[in-house]
Amino acid sequence: MSAGWPSVSDMAQDVASPSIIADTPPEARTGASVDGVNVLGSLSPSRAGDFLSCPLLYRFRTIDKLPEPFSPDAVRGTVVHKILEDLFDLPAAARTPARAGEMLQPAWEVILEQEPEIAEMFGAEGAEIGSWLASCHEALDRYFSLEDPTRLEPAERELYVETVLDSKLLLRGFIDRVDVAPSGAIRVVDYKTGRAPHEAYEAKALFQMRFYALVLWRTRGIVPAMLQLVYLGSGELLRYVPDESDLLATERKVEAIWKAISRARETGDWRPRKSALCGWCAHQALCPEFGGTPPPLPMLAVASMDTPAVTT
Repeated sequence: MSAGWPSVSDMAQDVASPSIIADTPPEARTGASVDGVNVLGSLSPSRAGDFLSCPLLYRFRTIDKLPEPFSPDAVRGTVVHKILEDLFDLPAAARTPARAGEMLQPAWEVILEQEPEIAEMFGAEGAEIGSWLASCHEALDRYFSLEDPTRLEPAERELYVETVLDSKLLLRGFIDRVDVAPSGAIRVVDYKTGRAPHEAYEAKALFQMRFYALVLWRTRGIVPAMLQLVYLGSGELLRYVPDESDLLATERKVEAIWKAISRARETGDWRPRKSALCGWCAHQALCPEFGGTPPPLPMLAVASMDTPAVTT
């Protein structure tokens, strides 16, 4: 761990502009006025990734808003993220593997109370829940092999960020953690409960982090000094040092994705893209690649096809 990042005894005060922190859900801000600008559309790294992977998946999730079943992997991510967020509410000396383990059952119970149907993942008897909780515990233990939270004081956790580009496209998202060093250098941290990707797929994994870095650069005027992905499934760190050219390229890519989304909205052409990721898709029964038929487009989407495509 770099000694340049904030510690308990030498903690930097975050200087984030209030304009990048929002109390309202990001979905509610889409199409609204942001900082006096009437935005033409909204894009998060997750939805951008959906479109790049498969335009039809983007349509199912964003336009049709089709429900998807809970998965043990996704819920594990929710529970572990919650514990790692709450861990930094404790005094530094209390941020231990044992304490994190004690937080596991209460965190699971809170999420289960909010979404009781999650229990259906484990069958009527819930026989698999013990091994699933053990896998959550393993992910937490791996975290402590990668970072020492007793020496960290994050500037922000679960930070909602947004910025409006010159094209009036709103970029938005939630960052797991932002560290600010005494020098003002920013480190963007994201936790992943899966395994680190093969080297050939690192660029795709880093797109989300470059997206966040772009938003922070546009709002704070500082290029983050480091982007860090913490893979709790394999106990690895993926780090990248961006520069302005990286972020300008990311901005061009985001604009190109939005233009492609706008064309799809105008034409109604949401074609599927078959790949290895299809094995994890919840919508195969509706996908033409698997003999299915997508549902009719919602009327609001059909009406938008009669309007000019958004140009950026």
